[in-house]
Amino acid sequence: MTIRSTVRGLVAAAAALLAVTATASTATAAASSARATPEPKAPAEFVALATVDPTIIQELRYITPHNFVGRPIDGYRQPVCILTRHAAQALHRAQLKLLAEGYSLKVYDCFRPQRAVDNFVEWAKDLDDNRMKTEFYPLVDKSRLFDDNYIAAKSGHSRGSSVDITIVKLPAWPTRPYRPGQPLVNCFAPKDQRFPDNSVDMGTGFDCFDTLSHTDDPRVQGVQRANRDLLRGTLKEAGFVGIPEEWWHFTYKPEPFPDTYFDFPVAWRSVAGHR
Repeated sequence: MTIRSTVRGLVAAAAALLAVTATASTATAAASSARATPEPKAPAEFVALATVDPTIIQELRYITPHNFVGRPIDGYRQPVCILTRHAAQALHRAQLKLLAEGYSLKVYDCFRPQRAVDNFVEWAKDLDDNRMKTEFYPLVDKSRLFDDNYIAAKSGHSRGSSVDITIVKLPAWPTRPYRPGQPLVNCFAPKDQRFPDNSVDMGTGFDCFDTLSHTDDPRVQGVQRANRDLLRGTLKEAGFVGIPEEWWHFTYKPEPFPDTYFDFPVAWRSVAGHR
């Protein structure tokens, strides 16, 4: 081997080493940059509901696998209900009225980040994933979820003033945890047969994709009708408006952010320092 060949080899090796080093440095810098980029926080108008009214029961379903997807949903980091301050204060007023009558409010979902909504859309497009169909949409073909308005690309929850909510008779016993893989029962079965929930009987479970969930479905009568009317009437007095399709869904009006869909994570840090 000549000296010239040896020099060429050393130069090539050095160049290759420099290329590897540069690539590693770029990757490290990118990773550091990603770690250094903070996740969005909630505007100052948002608060944790517990700081406004710690007596309202919170059973946030989307941080658990007990929901229509069957796993925790993107963006839900901690079981904390986050709402705009006006909506949280309005729930406090409704809670005071119900406590005097021996009841409590219970929230299933509050602020919902846009990434969670995107997660729902992605799941709905996967027609092979039907692990929770038996409970949550037993009579609805998954291919119909968009057309029937059960799933949409935008949700009022992402604006911060909507809640999924019910009523619990006091004293309240905790709802037992859902065990993934346990036998499922359809969400409109009699209350003593479907998944146990410490709420009063509303005729269906939460997130039941069925026309029986329509607030004024004429088939819902008696105690179930009275319970729906109590929830709707109490929240209406506090400034909330329901929707015809879901007995559990209410939005505080006027909304502070009627046209903004936020994407900060559901976590205490998102509202740290907000009062």
